[in-house]
Amino acid sequence: MSTNLKSTTYDAVVIGAGFSGLYMLHKLRGLGMSAVVFEAADDVGGTWYLNRYPGCRCDVESMHYSYSFDEELEQEWEWTEKYPAQPEIHAYLSHVADRHDLRKDIVLNTRVTSAHYDEGSGRWAVTTDSGETVDAQFVISAVGCLSTPKAPEIPGLDDFAGDWYHTGEWPEEKVDFTGKRVGIIGTGSSGIQVIPEVAKEAAHLTVFQRTPNYTIPTFNGPIDQELVADVKKNYREIRQMAKESGFGVPLPPPEKSALEVDPEERYAYYSKMWARGSVTSVLTAYTDLLVDQEANDTAAHFVHDRIREIVEDPEVAETLCPKDYPFGTKRPTMGTDYYETFNRDNVTLVDLRKDPLERITADGLKTEQGEWEFDVLILATGFDAMTGPLLAMDIRGRAGQPLAEKWKDGPHTYLGLSVAGFPNLFTITGPGSPSVLSNMPVAIEQHVDWIGDLLAYMREHGQSTAEADQQSEEEWTQLVAEYANATLHMKANSWYLGANVPGKPRVFMVYTGGVGVYRETCDEIAEAGYKGFELSA
Repeated sequence: MSTNLKSTTYDAVVIGAGFSGLYMLHKLRGLGMSAVVFEAADDVGGTWYLNRYPGCRCDVESMHYSYSFDEELEQEWEWTEKYPAQPEIHAYLSHVADRHDLRKDIVLNTRVTSAHYDEGSGRWAVTTDSGETVDAQFVISAVGCLSTPKAPEIPGLDDFAGDWYHTGEWPEEKVDFTGKRVGIIGTGSSGIQVIPEVAKEAAHLTVFQRTPNYTIPTFNGPIDQELVADVKKNYREIRQMAKESGFGVPLPPPEKSALEVDPEERYAYYSKMWARGSVTSVLTAYTDLLVDQEANDTAAHFVHDRIREIVEDPEVAETLCPKDYPFGTKRPTMGTDYYETFNRDNVTLVDLRKDPLERITADGLKTEQGEWEFDVLILATGFDAMTGPLLAMDIRGRAGQPLAEKWKDGPHTYLGLSVAGFPNLFTITGPGSPSVLSNMPVAIEQHVDWIGDLLAYMREHGQSTAEADQQSEEEWTQLVAEYANATLHMKANSWYLGANVPGKPRVFMVYTGGVGVYRETCDEIAEAGYKGFELSA
């Protein structure tokens, strides 16, 4: 038995020790329940421990990317930047773990390999990669939405003679790119953040772009202390505004259509939103940017103009302008000097739509039109999002049904929290919830609080099992699809749809109705005695 494992029988097993897992453990303790957290990494932090590539930072401002459950902590903690970098967020989560003495119930360096439900006992057998099996009434997944790195689809990685790194599995020690020829594949969020940092050191950096991205500048810097004081003074009202918003950030909702105003007024307003350095400011400038193509075009063209202003080479600027999907339908990214980096003499952009990759070679990369030699390769190729972390485990429900079989045509959930046929299994920010279309700590706290309230309700009413019923699951899954189809999201081959993983079912995996509406729905279900769940003793 692991030295950290105090028992083989628990009320609950939590998988993952990031934002979700830490708060879930705290909540379970408050309910007087015994719990253990299994974490595959060698420290707490989840995404914010493993994603430590140069330039990694959050795309939500630091004052809002934090827990709200500990009011003393939110007054005491001091952020240093407008947008927090990975080391600072990891330090924050480490502090939370220590502040609430959570580490004693967290088993590190231990990956859950399987979770099997036993109908006879009504309990779960959870097995780890060290061969240990524990018994639990509840299994709560806190594995995150972007925690299973995806390798490139092209062959030959094992042939490469130089060093290579995936942004999602970056080493702890600093990587020195000084004097190196570096190639990077991918211009999603991690690529956009790492590219400017590597370009500062490398002898030459070649960026292989598969799909251009809409990137909003952060205008990052030391945090405004007047802002800090104002937010801390009004945190309760600000937190409530975030909970009731569309994206989980405290912004007033838009009031006008982009098509209601004349071009000059619209341009001035977009310019004001752009200067704020916030994705959501631009995305929520008008009411219809995600539902009307003509309205969306006004925002897309505004961003195109900014790219053309910043990038000196017109051909490079056009290559960087997204043209074949609407603005905001892939997660827009935050960048620091991203477009400016392509003005450097030591940076080359390769458009893989014109010159596709064929393979990785011993010396570098081969495209249809030539070969490139590198000392270092960086894979910014993203993640198998949403379902990937869950399906990486062998999860089996009633009658031994694998979750992978249940989801072979795409994920089916109730509220993104529960799966029919898998009693007492809960998925924090799972597919079918707002999760990655929102400020994650807001979504996480809502899920953890809701699960905690359900467990307390079950105990008060003498119930031991909670399971989504099949009809409610199908209705919810259909609602998620209908909401997505009512937006422009379906026009983009995004990881929201699983389009970045060959062979993955094309199903929009995120609830697009907004954080506030989703919260109201969950509250109504709870008030109705957890309608849609079968509760039994």
